Amino acid sequence: MRLSNTTLSKLGSGIAKPAYDRSVITPGILHLGTGAFHRAHQAVYVDDCLARGETDWGIVGTSLRSTETRDALNPQDGLYTLAVRDSGSEDLRIIGSISGVTVAPEDPGALLARLSDPAIRIVTLTITEKGYAVDLGSGGLRQDHPDVAHDLANPGSPRSALGFLVEAIDRRRKTGTRPFTLLSCDNLPQNGRTLRRVLTEYATLRDKDLAAFIRGEISFPSSMVDRIVPSTTDADRATTAAALGMTDAWPVLGEPFTQWVIEDRFISGRPRLEESGVEFAEDVEPFEHMKLRLLNGTHSTIAAVGRLSGHEFVSQAIGDHLVRGLIEHYWQCVIPTLSIPADRAFDYTRKLLTRYENTSLHHRTAQIASDASQKLPQRILSPIRDCLARGLPCDPQIFAVAAWIRSCGGMDDRGNPLPLNDPPFQAWTGQPDQRSAPPDGVVDAFLGLSAVFGEDLPRNEGFAARLKQAYGSIASKGVLGAIQSRSPL
Repeated sequence: MRLSNTTLSKLGSGIAKPAYDRSVITPGILHLGTGAFHRAHQAVYVDDCLARGETDWGIVGTSLRSTETRDALNPQDGLYTLAVRDSGSEDLRIIGSISGVTVAPEDPGALLARLSDPAIRIVTLTITEKGYAVDLGSGGLRQDHPDVAHDLANPGSPRSALGFLVEAIDRRRKTGTRPFTLLSCDNLPQNGRTLRRVLTEYATLRDKDLAAFIRGEISFPSSMVDRIVPSTTDADRATTAAALGMTDAWPVLGEPFTQWVIEDRFISGRPRLEESGVEFAEDVEPFEHMKLRLLNGTHSTIAAVGRLSGHEFVSQAIGDHLVRGLIEHYWQCVIPTLSIPADRAFDYTRKLLTRYENTSLHHRTAQIASDASQKLPQRILSPIRDCLARGLPCDPQIFAVAAWIRSCGGMDDRGNPLPLNDPPFQAWTGQPDQRSAPPDGVVDAFLGLSAVFGEDLPRNEGFAARLKQAYGSIASKGVLGAIQSRSPL
């Protein structure tokens, strides 16, 4: 027996179920990138809205690449289980806000038709940093991106999120359909402004009048999203099935903590998300910086250090007193770069420690390390730039960069293979062989990767020298030995 509308009534009394009639829900939100994070975060907030009687804000999910989510959820009528895990406890809840999932490459026209539907008033995105085709050095559109070139030549059958959105906006403009709000939920600095910039640059390459319409008529509120969502394993599926008494092809996991802060700039209405716990703000940037620099920055640090030292899970890594000491020092150096009051930022780091120590989540360092080259500029290099400009200490952040470089070398500190999942980085032809190249030569080669480091940091002699010192210490002593020696810190 499989989870579906018809089997909901067979679930036990201990499982929370949608407290509303799903048959009367109509879609008002289309989501691009219906992965685990969206289903454990935004879809849950919307589910709460539907439970309060808001019937016109259901979600239509879309995958821009893979068929996996569609194949898992559609036979279940879009239903799935959210397992909220704390150390030693688990609460299960069935989420019903997603009506189904489509796969864009199978029928681009169908997605464009749905995006052009007047009922869709908000389009949300979790397409990861690489989905925006941003040049991380300049912050502008990567005009040489193959998907950008394809979509400009084939506007009626696009591949990228930008191509779909611009074509849909154009169709709505021509038919007089009211525009939708575009809400980025990705870990990008000023994600709404970033989306607006690359979308208008893309539109300008098509039609300057269309670009002017986007600048004047489309709203791009920035948002900050926060919840740790590990990958679902077969063991998680088995545990969930046993608790449900039926199969769920793709449950999602999450920690108890969840946060969503949004700039309240919606041009065609929105659900009453504030009643679900969403915080609306005039400016999200202070919250965004706090989360990107304190959570995401240390997550990436733990990923690199943990993988090198053999710690498979975040909870294992933070349980290592050497790693914990590095992370504590990292926070001390980053907090002065934030506009959030220092006491609030410090309180946030105390909550982060508790979250990292959650032994029930099994959050893999390898999962966090995926696409690291796309994450490093905003999570770690941006605060380094601020520290350098203001004369603030930043050695823990520089050590984190050195650990990332070392983690790209193919082996951990014990000589075990260390595979990468970072296609943009792996396409770089200048990567040195870290087994044979001298340490300073390795760092010099990486500093030539302008897509990550830009043009300014490689020219900063103090930064380059400290990065070489940190990398050399890791290469000779191993990452834990380097932390213990405190020479790079």
